[in-house]
Order: sequence, then structure tokens, then C-alpha cells
Amino acid sequence: MAIGRVISGQPLSEAEENFNNSLRPQHLGECIGQSNAREKLDIAITAAKQREEPLEHMLFYGPPGLGKTTLANVVANEMDARIRVSSGPALVKAGDVMGLLSSVGTGDILFIDEIHRLSTTVEEFIYPAMEDFKVDYTVDSGLHAKTINFPLKRFTLIGATTRAGLLSAPLRSRFGMLFHLDFYDTDELTEILWRSARLLKLECQDGTLELIAGRSRGTPRIANRLLKRVRDYAQVKGSGVLSDEIVENALKMEQIDALGLDPLDRAFLKALVNVYDGGPAGIEAIAATLGEERDTLEDVVEPYLLQKGFVRRTKRGREVTPLARDHLGVKTKKRKDEPGEPALFD
Repeated sequence: MAIGRVISGQPLSEAEENFNNSLRPQHLGECIGQSNAREKLDIAITAAKQREEPLEHMLFYGPPGLGKTTLANVVANEMDARIRVSSGPALVKAGDVMGLLSSVGTGDILFIDEIHRLSTTVEEFIYPAMEDFKVDYTVDSGLHAKTINFPLKRFTLIGATTRAGLLSAPLRSRFGMLFHLDFYDTDELTEILWRSARLLKLECQDGTLELIAGRSRGTPRIANRLLKRVRDYAQVKGSGVLSDEIVENALKMEQIDALGLDPLDRAFLKALVNVYDGGPAGIEAIAATLGEERDTLEDVVEPYLLQKGFVRRTKRGREVTPLARDHLGVKTKKRKDEPGEPALFD
């Protein structure tokens, strides 16, 4: 059920990533939202330029789709630096990293997405590269093995992760600047959608982009994805102009409700309400009930439900809140252990 979710913060395809790339801001002044991170980046970039030094190593962390890759490219553009891009799963052995590091010049940026998925071997290999800008690389093996010390140019490593808690303490401590990216509010998403609509030469009636923004789960990637779906619907079912009716019908077809919840979100909440009497219930039990992977529920579904106050985590498991019951149209039941009910042995 989670595969190909319209409201997932993860990219759905390479074609979508190319579409998003065409809409991404290129410079800091074009960025919308994340005001605290932007201000700190502006100061750091200005100071580094004045000193004619490379930037410190940076770590961007937060839910998927909030702009970590975009900010890495913006930093490279602001510093007039080349950027080399890789990801944690792609760097399997020291030789993979060595190929990247040997081609990085002074002031260049090495961007590693999903950096929490680096293997322990690779992680330990890059420690001296980050601290001392040199690495000890072993060539050959057995009796002929020898270690060569390679000096590196002074570069900037930018890491991005959706799960900062999985980063080891030694790796986290080697980043000079850490930036947590928050969900965007509706006004910020509306402004992002206006920019995207302008780039796409899309005509919109007043209030239509606010409707899309309100269902975008605080995530620009989802907002642009919904804009693309609504644009297609408007082209086929309407005149190509976005109206309230077109937007409502397009999002209804995608089964996305007024608060941005899709069938999997609602199934999660309904399982808690109907199967587990509102909770508490363990995440493994909920995953088994829905036939989904635990990681999918923890990484993709729960963050937004927690943010909206629909679910709370307790030591005993997950529980729905009255807000969730109201949204689903389910009456709140009085729990047996609440005050006013007789205890078991009273």
C-alpha cells in the first residue's frame, strides 16, 4: 500500500526528481521557509568568502522532502564550488570513497545523502579525511599490502539524513554545523507553489494553491507533486486553469483528505481505533494488522500523524487521540481504566 504513495516525502521516480530539479531554487535568496537555517547559512557562507576559506562540514537532518539536497546545491552555488554527489548505500568500501576524495578540489563540496547508512568501515575511513584532510589507503593485500598516506585538498563534506539518531556519535561530532529542517507552514508552502506555478506557466485562480498547500503535509516535495497531479487533471478534465472545483476533484481522486491524510494514514488510525480499541498497541502489531513494514510506518506514516496530534507514543505503545477520532468521525469511548469506572477488584 505504501508503494507509490502520492503524499510520501520520498521521491517516486527519477523522472519526478528531474521535474523537481527544474523547480528548485539555485541561490539562498530564492529559498522559502527554514528561516533559522537560512540565516545561519548566510552568515557562514559570507564569513567563509571573506576569509577565502572552505566552509566547515555540515549536516542537514529532518524528514524526507524538506529540502536537504536543495540546500546542499544552494550552498555549492553560493560558494561557486563544484559539488560531487553520492549516497550512503552507494559507498560500500574504502575504494568507493577514495575515488570521490581523490577528485575533490580545494573548496569543493562532497554531498552524501542518507549518510546514516554508511558502513562502519567507510565511516571510519572518512574520519581522518574530515579532520586532517588526509587518508591512509591500503593497496594490495596479504604479504604485498602497503598503506599509502594520501593528502587531500581542503573540501567541505555535507551530509543529509532522515534519521539523525542512527548516526554514530564520532561521525556526528565531526560536523561543524548541524541544521534541523522543520515542516513548512501553509503560507510558506503556498509561496513555494506560486513560484512553481509561475515556472510551469500555470494559470491559477485565487485560493487554489492554498487548498493544495493545506494538504501537502508541510513538505515542499509533496506540494509540487500534488501541483503536478492537479495540473494534469485540469488539462484533461478542465480548461487547464486551476479552480477550486478542479483542485478538490483532483485531490479527491487521489484519496487525499482535507488534512493531507491518504488511505494508509487512515488505515493506521482505524486499526488503532477498531482493532486495538484506541490503543495502546505496539508498532509491530499495527504493522502486522496492516500488512506493512514497521519501517514504513515509523518513517513515512507516524511523523505526520504525531505532528498533527492524531497519535501519541507511550511506553506501552501507540494511542489515538480525540482529535483523530473527531477527524475519522468516530465517537470517543470512555476507557475502562479512566476515573469514574470501578476498578477490577472494587
